[in-house]
Formats: sequence, structure tokens, C-alpha cells
Amino acid sequence: MASETKARISQAVKDAMRAKDKARLGVLRILMSEFKRIEVDERIELDDARVLAVLDKQVKQRRDSVSQYLEAARQELADIESFEIGVIQEFLPSALSEVEITDMLKAAITETGAESMRDMGKVMAIVKPKMQGRADMGDVSKLVKVLLG
Repeated sequence: MASETKARISQAVKDAMRAKDKARLGVLRILMSEFKRIEVDERIELDDARVLAVLDKQVKQRRDSVSQYLEAARQELADIESFEIGVIQEFLPSALSEVEITDMLKAAITETGAESMRDMGKVMAIVKPKMQGRADMGDVSKLVKVLLG
């Protein structure tokens, strides 16, 4: 099944080219080349879940860069990364609120019968596909530790 999100990004590339929006076009081309690299390396066609995982990873990398640039007092570079995050987030589903995340985690803990940290993997296996691209998985895993702790 072809990815709807990937098709939207492909259309956005064409729109950016027509609008001569070089900054936006550059970000979108990076995403498309990353999709292509994965498809060629793994000989698969990306589905929406995998596309969202790639987008999530790209946002996370840029957030790390922003914090490093700010520590190094390089505001202009941090601004570029922040712009790129904004472009990528246009294609991610809306973020989950903390309440929604907590509710989903509690439901997953009940569903798996998780009782301790040993069961964290079972809980994460259920929630990760539902939350991919909609929540920072690092924060989610910390919350699971609190709920199971």
C-alpha cells in the first residue's frame, strides 16, 4: 500500500518548485531522498507508518541540532533547523496532548496486564504504532516508567 503522506510530500515538492521557495524545497527534497534511500536499500515501498517514523526521526535529529546550536550561541543555524522542523511537522498528524498520551498508556497497561518494568516492552509495542509522529517516544517511555514504577 502506497503512502498517502509520501504522496502529499511529493506534491508539496512540485508546489515549492512552482513557487520558487528554495528553503522549503530543500527540506522536502531531503525527505524524499531519505524515503528513496530506504526503499532502495530495503527493496520495499514505504507505507504510511514507516513514512511517519522517518518524519519523526528527522524532527528529532533537528531538535537535537537546535539545542546544540543554541548551546554554541549559533542562533542563525538554530533558526534554520527550527524552520525545517516546521516544514516536516506539516506532514505529521496533530500532536497528542499529555492527557491523551496518559490515557492511551493506561489502556495499554490494562490491555497487556503489565505490572512492572519487565512489561515495559509489551506496553511500548502497543502504543508506539498509535503514537508514532504524534508524540516524542522518549517522553512516552519515561511516562511508562513512571506508570509502571
